Amino acid sequence: MPGLQQTPTLELQQTIGPQMQQSLHILQIPLLELQTVVRQEMETNPVLEEAPPPAEGAPEAAPAPSDPEVEALSRLTEEWREYYAQSRAAAGTDPDAAARHQFALDSATRPTTLQDHLEAQLIDLGLAPEGLRLARFLIASLDEAGYLASPLDELARATRAEPEAMEAALAAVQRLDPPGIGARTLSECLALQMRALGWDHSLEARIAAAHLEDLGRRRLADIARKLGATHDQVTRAAARIATLDPRPGLRFQPAPDLVVVPDVTIERIEGDYVVIPNQTDLPHLRISDTYKDLVADSADPVARDYLREKIRGGKFLIRCIHQRQQTILAIAREIATRQRDFLDRGPAHLKPMTMAQVAEVVGVHETTVSRAIAGKYIQTPRGIFEMRYFFTTGYQTATGESLSNTSVKGAIEELVRNEDPRHPLSDQEIVATLTERGIPIARRTVAKYRGELGLLPSHLRKAG
Repeated sequence: MPGLQQTPTLELQQTIGPQMQQSLHILQIPLLELQTVVRQEMETNPVLEEAPPPAEGAPEAAPAPSDPEVEALSRLTEEWREYYAQSRAAAGTDPDAAARHQFALDSATRPTTLQDHLEAQLIDLGLAPEGLRLARFLIASLDEAGYLASPLDELARATRAEPEAMEAALAAVQRLDPPGIGARTLSECLALQMRALGWDHSLEARIAAAHLEDLGRRRLADIARKLGATHDQVTRAAARIATLDPRPGLRFQPAPDLVVVPDVTIERIEGDYVVIPNQTDLPHLRISDTYKDLVADSADPVARDYLREKIRGGKFLIRCIHQRQQTILAIAREIATRQRDFLDRGPAHLKPMTMAQVAEVVGVHETTVSRAIAGKYIQTPRGIFEMRYFFTTGYQTATGESLSNTSVKGAIEELVRNEDPRHPLSDQEIVATLTERGIPIARRTVAKYRGELGLLPSHLRKAG
């Protein structure tokens, strides 16, 4: 008869402590939210006080030397990030455990986003390490509505993956909740939701597969005739399709900020672009000398320990803010270096740039870059942009020049804007024109980009 047994196991884990959560939270949050956090810390920690702001144009001062415990916490922050950079290459690393740690790292620092929600589910899919890597990349590539805007072959080249492996990773992502995530077209989005509901072979599925344009124009009689159904059947099917969500990712989007405050500014000074941190919208903190003296003079050991703890916490907060500012500043400098053509000539000259490329130059892991740019804005001579705007895949022209997806979309928009309204350009004619300019692109990609730009097909753009 089997009895109870005790089996010893040896397991090594790293957990997120309160200081680590604070460090990652400060790196992640936008400037306006950081202002609130700093004000709250000043209210709860009496040793913190606001220092006079530095003179305009003066470099940001480094934090004052801290005690050994604060230094140890700072080293822990860097070691934790390095751990994630090396975890996939470490011998014997469990990819499922790494995925759990990654989700814990993300979820500890901000409210649940679409990316958080999807990555949490990857753990249960049992993917191999390479499949997990590609699935995470695809999730990071989804737009706010949950669609995969970039062509799959582009993403395969960007990750140096086989097209078949990327297709398999996309199929895995499309199995996640909410249904419809990872779709490339509205038709595919609806089909994924119907598959989850068991409507695969229904009249609704047949309408979504080939007759969405007729449905959008309420040509129900035409749909009934083409599918051999009655008008009542098509009407009921249309009503059921209307219950589906055409943009399933939007439910995870927070309410838009009413005010945008850039973390950094790029200015042209004496023919060169200089990155200037925003030092005016964030209180500058320091440890009050009064409380330092109290620690030295107090005879009460309880009060002394309390003040020491508050001073350590204050020093760590100051160091976290300094580290956040330096990381964002380094990323912004790399953006200014790589996107000089954009700064000189405008959005049509935006270059492809990935987080991995910037992370290598800055000396951090690409997940750190992803957190550092989340919700952050940068002011440029071309306007204020979200920092994530500058990270995009792209094309290589016949002359070897790199063009971002944004630049290609701009070229398509320009062609349509300047076309003859009586003879609008078809998608194939746009392909031919771009190919002549040295931009190799597929017709389906032109159709996708045209749809994202809100441009109608050629037969609907024709005047007269």
